[in-house]
Amino acid sequence: MTGVERLSPHCGPIPCVTARAPGTTTAPSGTTSGAPLSGLFAQAAREFRPERPQAIVPLLLKAHGILATLGDDPLVVVKHEAGKVTFTAANDSAAADAMSGTMRALVNNMVNGVTKGFEKKLSLVGVGFRAQAQGTKLNLQIGFSHPVVMDMPAGVKVECPTQTEIIIKGADRQVVGQIAAEVRAARPPEPYKGKGIRYLGERVVLKETKKK
Repeated sequence: MTGVERLSPHCGPIPCVTARAPGTTTAPSGTTSGAPLSGLFAQAAREFRPERPQAIVPLLLKAHGILATLGDDPLVVVKHEAGKVTFTAANDSAAADAMSGTMRALVNNMVNGVTKGFEKKLSLVGVGFRAQAQGTKLNLQIGFSHPVVMDMPAGVKVECPTQTEIIIKGADRQVVGQIAAEVRAARPPEPYKGKGIRYLGERVVLKETKKK
């Protein structure tokens, strides 16, 4: 599969997003999802080989049942030919136009997930705050009387390059974002000194303390 393309009756073809090496083919339609989505992404990431990228395409299509369930949507026409999956709005309605774009984005994220992967970076701000990755667990010392231990789900990997940095990686964009949000929620930045866990590059607006 050389790319994922969306065709709209309103604005014409949208440029193809290249996410695979040329020569990759698509899987036949009719696949259904029977395993958890994150598990299928993890399996696809393990089986991906640059010399044979087409081998994981069936897993990608199975993950969301793209050609089986989404392909049956009367608002969107799904075609796979010449190494491309194309999503075309079936009519001029706004709903059809929106749905075709949604499907195209889902498939594009799936392809990027197993080829490049997604990651979220967080940083710890505070005296004595530190993080440590222990296999599939993230151990946080964030100012409480006890450590906060978080388990990573299947297909998600956590790394701590330094004691104040956390990197969450995975093939499923939604799961990576959700886990990062849960880690941040363990100790969100407080508004006066900014202590807590924040996304890397996040701007935290501090409040002024009351003057006596």
